[in-house]
Amino acid sequence: MQVRYASFLILLIFCNLAKTQQIWDIWQTTWDRSKLFTSLALTTPINFVATSTSTDASINIVDTTTFQDIAGFGGSLTDSAAKTLNKLKSTNSANYWSLLNYAFNMADGANAAGLSYIRVPIGATDFSDTVYSLDTSAGDTSLSKFNMNNSPSYLYSVLKDILSVNPHIKVHLLPWSPPGWMKDSGTMNGGSLNSNMMGIYPTYLFKAVQGFQAMGIPVFAIGIQNEPENSDPTYPSCSMPPEVEGQLGASLRSLLNQNGLGSIKIIGYEHNWNDAGSYPVTLLNDNPNAFAGVSFHCYGGGNVANQDAFHNAYPNKEIYFTECTGTIGSDWWSDIKWYMTNLWIGSLQHNSKSGLMWNLALDGDGLPVLPGSDSCTGQCRPMVTVNGDGSYAWNQEFLSMAQASKAIIPKDSGGPFGTRIGVNVAGAKASTLVVGAYVTRRNNPSDWSRYSVVVLNANDGSAQGGWNPQPVEASINFRGMHAIYTFPVGVTTLWWYAPSTSTSKRYAPTMNNTLLFNSSTNTSEIVVPGKKPHPYPRERRTEAKLRAGPVEAHMNGANLTLGPQTTAAKDMVKVINKTTNITANTRLNTTITNMSSNKTEDSTRSSSSQKHNSDGSILPSQTSLEGTSNVTSV
Repeated sequence: MQVRYASFLILLIFCNLAKTQQIWDIWQTTWDRSKLFTSLALTTPINFVATSTSTDASINIVDTTTFQDIAGFGGSLTDSAAKTLNKLKSTNSANYWSLLNYAFNMADGANAAGLSYIRVPIGATDFSDTVYSLDTSAGDTSLSKFNMNNSPSYLYSVLKDILSVNPHIKVHLLPWSPPGWMKDSGTMNGGSLNSNMMGIYPTYLFKAVQGFQAMGIPVFAIGIQNEPENSDPTYPSCSMPPEVEGQLGASLRSLLNQNGLGSIKIIGYEHNWNDAGSYPVTLLNDNPNAFAGVSFHCYGGGNVANQDAFHNAYPNKEIYFTECTGTIGSDWWSDIKWYMTNLWIGSLQHNSKSGLMWNLALDGDGLPVLPGSDSCTGQCRPMVTVNGDGSYAWNQEFLSMAQASKAIIPKDSGGPFGTRIGVNVAGAKASTLVVGAYVTRRNNPSDWSRYSVVVLNANDGSAQGGWNPQPVEASINFRGMHAIYTFPVGVTTLWWYAPSTSTSKRYAPTMNNTLLFNSSTNTSEIVVPGKKPHPYPRERRTEAKLRAGPVEAHMNGANLTLGPQTTAAKDMVKVINKTTNITANTRLNTTITNMSSNKTEDSTRSSSSQKHNSDGSILPSQTSLEGTSNVTSV
């Protein structure tokens, strides 16, 4: 009887090992808004199998080719955005925290986008109540009147609330203008920095960094000047040639390094694609050591491929995409396609480490805006619209971004973000798909990495001058294995787990069942979970977790022995041997890897990407698709 039990146990273990990687996790936003960043509750997994099948398209993952690490996705916390969110906190605190959690919670298993990058202005912008700097005292060259409290208090309180939801948020500081008294115009609105302020202004920026740090707000990066090729007399702005920005950057770099802040990046340029091969290249030519890289905006003509002009000149410098805005009234689905193609997939394909929109939050009219400002004349749409009654609605800017963010956030708390990997698309419908692929590694190198794809299916018939949205069946090809999925018209994010590296095209499978070890009886049992498996367990119980690479198993006489393996794998064999004597004379060769446990996240989560009433209940989403796509300059 014992021999039968042991034989059954071993057979069950190794039958499970024959299975391949599986896709359990899928998020989707569809063209008709029937799904809005919705988690699909799969009852059975999509398996990777050895047999290939003819499909409309093939998505070929080339994980041996890696590119840039991704820093994250997000938007700008302008004064107006912070004021809007702070008002929501007063009107409906529950909705406020629900909004922040859905946007910024990066915890594994959370029903949230996991946004992780925020740009915060130093002083006023075109989305402030008034024009102000952090030192408004004319002639204060000692900066003795520098005061962080010149910014509205709600800017800091909302930022701290966001950090309480996601303590790993990257904060990127940036001024729209030096103080007016430092400029030839005498005002923050337009003009240029006076040459006699070249030694003062870097200290001003340095003091801003110190001020944020002293408030408990860690600074990831700082820029020298927003849109330095723009001077507008109606809102804070400043014309700044690359030679001037370069000198300021070099001085600021020295101040940061000398004061223990050398890890803070200085990001240059912060302007449009159309000048990517000129201004930022000149900036780095003159001061290559001061700047970690440059960032781009989507306005003024040009296209995302222009980022390559800078990358080709400085392949080892970083690229960030930090601003774009939509326009109230534009077409929802056309915007989704444009954002995915050019920003959330496209900018990363052209070496960007980030993807950011402009205002995080505004009201339904795109307000408040600085009085008299001529920017956003077409009414800039925020990522989330917050209404006076405490309700709010997620816009296409957020929903499309959320699909990309979900693919690259860390699997482990404080762990690495995703890295872009190689991918290509072939087949009859290849032209209708835009695909980004990523690997997210683990804190423990022996834990399996997460592999994800973000897929835009734009097969809506518009390219042929009509309207005929059709799904595309595609084969996801990974290390010689194939998983078939039919992508609806819209955006789909999905992932699976596998070892990071191997010399073989065949990789160890994920086990559906968990081998539980009872230390009191020295016996084990196979537990078949009732829910979908998750690659790493959360239960507080002793488990024999198999995490190794190749394990060679033998049944030699009375004992089962293994070749190179982990301690956990050896413990499993010891348990089997203690259960019975094994007399079979059979040699087995297999690969044993991580065992899965039950996934604890709610697979039936509802979409928080719908409009909410003031009491927190969900209103039906609008389905009108009128309007035209329009991405405007600010």
